[in-house]
Amino acid sequence: MTLSYSDLVKPELLSQPVYQPGKPIDEVARELGLDPASVLKLASNENPLGASPKAIAAGKDALNEVELYPDGGCYRLKEKLASSLEVDPEQIVIGNGSNEILELIGHAFIGNGDEVVMGEGAFIVYKLVSLLFGGIPVEVPTRNYRHDLGGMVDVVNSKTRVVFLASPDNPSGSANTNEEILELIDALPDHVLLVLDGAYSEYLDDPIDLRSAIAKGKRVFCTRTFSKIYGLAGLRIGYGYGNADLIELLNRTRAPFNVNAIAQAAALAALDDKSFVEKSREMNATGLRQLETGMSALNIEYIESSANFVSAKVGNGNQAFEAMQKDGVIVRPLAPYGMSDWIRVTVGLEDQNRRALESLTSFLSTQGG
Repeated sequence: MTLSYSDLVKPELLSQPVYQPGKPIDEVARELGLDPASVLKLASNENPLGASPKAIAAGKDALNEVELYPDGGCYRLKEKLASSLEVDPEQIVIGNGSNEILELIGHAFIGNGDEVVMGEGAFIVYKLVSLLFGGIPVEVPTRNYRHDLGGMVDVVNSKTRVVFLASPDNPSGSANTNEEILELIDALPDHVLLVLDGAYSEYLDDPIDLRSAIAKGKRVFCTRTFSKIYGLAGLRIGYGYGNADLIELLNRTRAPFNVNAIAQAAALAALDDKSFVEKSREMNATGLRQLETGMSALNIEYIESSANFVSAKVGNGNQAFEAMQKDGVIVRPLAPYGMSDWIRVTVGLEDQNRRALESLTSFLSTQGG
């Protein structure tokens, strides 16, 4: 009998779910016979302003030395981030997107039978990483679409190794208060690491400061990304910060040269372009109001968002997704998150938001009741 590759891999891999990203513009245009220039993507929480011109220029300059390996330690970027965060460079790890850093946590801390606590319907990568390393995801129901931090503490036991928490959350957009998060940190036992996913932190008026908790020896680690407000999603670069001993352990699991030179150069320049970040924040706040006002006028339920997207209850998320896609508007159906009646709409520019609302209005007009 000839063995298949499935016969040779670790058995748990065969039941591992696969992450399904938002559809790219070219694929939708090809499938539906649309002009790619007419297709609007509001599915992946990307910055509609693009990237900082300074970041783009720096990335182009880096191409002049693309024959050289990148700085494997990301020295300059860590120095600049350390200065901005007011921590030591040894407290920072750089990754190929913050997704890679979440996987580094799995390599270092999650093993067979270990329990990993997360909110029900939270960013699906937490569950994927847990399962990949043999962990057992423990999902805590939300309350009014906000993570129940007290409920998370209640399920922690001797088998728990990691708690994943995003604030603001994806896909709900809701955020826990800084006080709630600090209370969670204090309530967790010493053998549990809290991983705070701060992918959307820059959209908050008052993002949490974890330096004091880290200095006190609390088991907390924060991940951040350049994919969202900085507009560098295509370059895949993110970072995390925490205790220097923790970072040293994560670096043992990190692949050599995991972050390319173009991404490093662009991220370095993006940190200097504070006016672009502020413009992105202002645009996002205006766009959130526009989408939420439009959804209120349509008399549909939505979750008040602290991020750069709005999730709305539309009756059948997959049907809404397909109908809007035919209009050339790509949104994200939330069935994989256990929210089959919902879609997630990224904040776009004013005309883009208007077009999304018009497409959603057209879909809802076809629904009975």
